[in-house]
Amino acid sequence: MSLDLKTPLIIEPQRPIGHYWRDLLQYRELFYFLAWRDVLVRYKQTAIGVAWVALRPLLTMAVISFVFGRLARLPSGGVPYPLLVFAAVLPWQFFATALSESGNSLVSNATLISKVYFPRLIVPATGIVVALVDLAVSGAIFLALLAWYGVWPDLRILALPAFLLLALLVAMGAGLWLAALNARYRDVRYVVPFLVQFGLYISPVGFSSSVVPSQWRLLYSANPMVGVIDGFRWSLLGQDVAFYWPGLVLSIVFAVALFGFGLGYFRRVERSFADVI
Repeated sequence: MSLDLKTPLIIEPQRPIGHYWRDLLQYRELFYFLAWRDVLVRYKQTAIGVAWVALRPLLTMAVISFVFGRLARLPSGGVPYPLLVFAAVLPWQFFATALSESGNSLVSNATLISKVYFPRLIVPATGIVVALVDLAVSGAIFLALLAWYGVWPDLRILALPAFLLLALLVAMGAGLWLAALNARYRDVRYVVPFLVQFGLYISPVGFSSSVVPSQWRLLYSANPMVGVIDGFRWSLLGQDVAFYWPGLVLSIVFAVALFGFGLGYFRRVERSFADVI
């Protein structure tokens, strides 16, 4: 990215939406740099590096499988319970990581934001990249588990990118909203871990959503992560896992609404970030 020093740079707090997306394209190299920096920092400043990304979903799977599979003896739909759980841990930890990274991103880059103009949307978007890297590592572990249990996906795996896009919408919408709130109210950072933990309990990570009573299942799908998790299981575990299509439609509606709300709120308060951060 090169700048003409002879041409004055006009910094505007709020630009028309067409110019804004054009700015995002112009500053793509900054996005690449920040994303790469965040990935390096995440792995270099940990004692066991990438191994932690592998251990976290494995430990989560082991604990949840023991509690819900061994103790509660909930049904798994004919697939090994650890696979049922891990297929849900993949999108859930992607969402949790993206939410945490995006929610704290503006505060972590306060110096850069207060001194240099660029589309602020770039900063929380880098948190999604970090979450995608974690998802790729966890996905490799899941493939090893599939081989261990002798279970292989069928053609439904071709739908997996669509469900990943749905997870991306949910994570980005919630992340943008929390990032904007955190820039104005610093105690929001204490709320994010609670939201992640609470969301784990109300999402079908440790159990199949089919155990939810039929009269409540559509309402339960108002949580957009329900459709995401069910979609990952349906795509990765094949025909042994049933799918609730009305719930998927409702999850898509709420995911799009959440993304629109998060993006709209972020854009509305973006002009004040340099002053309040």
